[in-house]
Amino acid sequence: MNTVRANPFTQHPAAVGETYLAHLRTAAGFGFQMVFAGLACLVHALLPFLFVRTGSDCIGRLHERLSARRRRY
Repeated sequence: MNTVRANPFTQHPAAVGETYLAHLRTAAGFGFQMVFAGLACLVHALLPFLFVRTGSDCIGRLHERLSARRRRY
């Protein structure tokens, strides 16, 4: 019986047309932007005159990027 197990490190990246390293760069880029936007939102919560649109602008940009990627695959 020959069973081939999918490599969990490459299965999803391949499904979206990327190598492991390309997916790592893309996902990490999204993650860092979300962390930055989250921190900006926390600062904005304390000091509402700072980072007034930073969080929502970041979400909008990430949504556009993700939507464009989904349309490709």
